[in-house]
Amino acid sequence: MSEPVPHRPPTPRPAERAKTIAVRGGPTSLLPALGHEAHADRTAPVCWHLHAGDDLSIVLHTDDPLAAGIHGDAAAELAVTLEITDQAPVALRQPVRGLLWLTGWLRGLDDQAARARAVTLAEAAEEPDPRLLDVGHGLSLLRFTPASVVLADSEGTHSLSTVTFDAAVADPFLGYEARWLRHLEHDHTDVLGGLTRRLPPELQEGRLRPLGVDRHGIRLRVETDEDDHDVRLAFSRPVEHPPELAVELRKLVGCPFLNRRERP
Repeated sequence: MSEPVPHRPPTPRPAERAKTIAVRGGPTSLLPALGHEAHADRTAPVCWHLHAGDDLSIVLHTDDPLAAGIHGDAAAELAVTLEITDQAPVALRQPVRGLLWLTGWLRGLDDQAARARAVTLAEAAEEPDPRLLDVGHGLSLLRFTPASVVLADSEGTHSLSTVTFDAAVADPFLGYEARWLRHLEHDHTDVLGGLTRRLPPELQEGRLRPLGVDRHGIRLRVETDEDDHDVRLAFSRPVEHPPELAVELRKLVGCPFLNRRERP
């Protein structure tokens, strides 16, 4: 008789997790997708923006090798990969929570189109990036169209279609997560202590750190002398607002539903 499959707590769908990483931003690298060795041409964009409709604007130094050949030429294109790192907002010894790779075509824009797009970005932002003023003066704004999306995080590795990625909605706690986790770490060690009692016995002596929160639950990192382990505590229901999150956290401290997943 086959063994029962272990129950896994609900998690955001891969496309939702991928969109959350993309909207949050984080350390980012751009590199050629084909025909280049190692990371000699890897570069960090000056800034970038994800538009609705599966399209990105990427700003590079005009003399950057990835921009030099297509700057100002609307017919030029280059196959590239944009790598976005999902980094924990608290100081963990292994801070990377996931990686997102968008592979597609980096295309040039003529000077007029590049300036118009920079103006649109500035007007749409609550706090416009002042570096957009330098587009056309040492910086080049380029258009990036993804053709494939790959996500790797503690839940697994997933290949997504660009249609699925574009249709996904980022987690509702995207803009709230960082300060909430820092507040939990610095000001509520009693809450973390309550959660520690719910860990498997072999992990209870480790150091418990807040790793992430989403509408389905809270993620914790247990740092031990030998390794790190990721733990997900599921909420009793999906939540959308901070007051609901506070209620669910109190439930977890009292009677959590636990499922452990070790980091690979």
